[in-house]
Amino acid sequence: MHTSPPRRPLALRHWANRLRSLARRLLPARALDYAQRVAQEQAIFEGQEQVHDLPPIFHYWSNTWLRPQLEALGFSDPDAFFFEQLKKALQEHPDGVRFASLGAGNCDTEVRIARRLVDQGLDRFTLECVDINPTMLERGRALARESGVEAQVLPVQGDFNAWRPDRRYDAIMANQSLHHVLALENLFTAVDTALAPHGRFIVSDMIGRNGHMRWPEAMDIIHEYWRELPPGYRWNVQLRRHEELLDYWDCSKEGFEGIRAQDILPLLIARFDFELFFAYGNLIDPFIDRSFGPHFDADSATDRALIDRIHRRDVEEIAAGRIKPTHLIASMRKRPYTGERVHLPGITPETSVRPVDGRAHA
Repeated sequence: MHTSPPRRPLALRHWANRLRSLARRLLPARALDYAQRVAQEQAIFEGQEQVHDLPPIFHYWSNTWLRPQLEALGFSDPDAFFFEQLKKALQEHPDGVRFASLGAGNCDTEVRIARRLVDQGLDRFTLECVDINPTMLERGRALARESGVEAQVLPVQGDFNAWRPDRRYDAIMANQSLHHVLALENLFTAVDTALAPHGRFIVSDMIGRNGHMRWPEAMDIIHEYWRELPPGYRWNVQLRRHEELLDYWDCSKEGFEGIRAQDILPLLIARFDFELFFAYGNLIDPFIDRSFGPHFDADSATDRALIDRIHRRDVEEIAAGRIKPTHLIASMRKRPYTGERVHLPGITPETSVRPVDGRAHA
């Protein structure tokens, strides 16, 4: 863990110009295309009661390698991160606070966090759960009632691509939702405007290549390990196809999955100051995700050894700057923020941005 004195973020004029150009092309999106994507997105998630479920090999990797790094930062997993951040806001303002969660889906994370807060005697808060999908919000409303936090967890239907809050919030959270946002510039402006002066924007999300694809320098290394996999492990469970070598697949072709993932971090840097920043993972992703992860046996010494080797290579390549992380956990503040900044040595917001016009470099 590293703490650094307050400083202004590096100038990212090149990124800013590219993103403004992209925004002019994308925003507003053609009404028909946007409506079709919304319909696809709703259809994809409407029947999913467990949105964040992952295969056992993911949990082996997470508990073995990721959790110790998170615990050094004061939390054990993303749920605990959000809990600690909201708890801090409540302790700082015990008379009552207002939170919002963007893209809350079934509100399951939010309900768990609210229950933990209430169990600790911290019940003077509301947590508005914003999502475009009414079916998922109804599940969230029922879950909040069952968990006894219906007074705190308030499902609100809304499109975060056009979010226009009419009140101030002490914290706004986004849990694996920003990579579904097309109008990131608009959303981050709305968040900045809606945050109270002391407020926090707390995020756990994907920041890799758009559509969750791999950049070439990462794919080259992934293919080294892919060649070691038994043929049966190369069957893509989600796309139902054999991949002799892992192929590029743009997930944003359907709905909004990863539609502007690579723009998230540069735009956050341009808008907010980071109080806590932790970025991680890249090469390991396809081996532990929903597409190929189910083939791995978390109880197999052989499978675990491969995952361990890939993880170590991941850490080595990211530390050297040859590849960039694809996952982000961060707490951000409105500018100017003059407090302590926490990040791993050498892994800062600026060093974690992958240039779009060339390979990653240190």
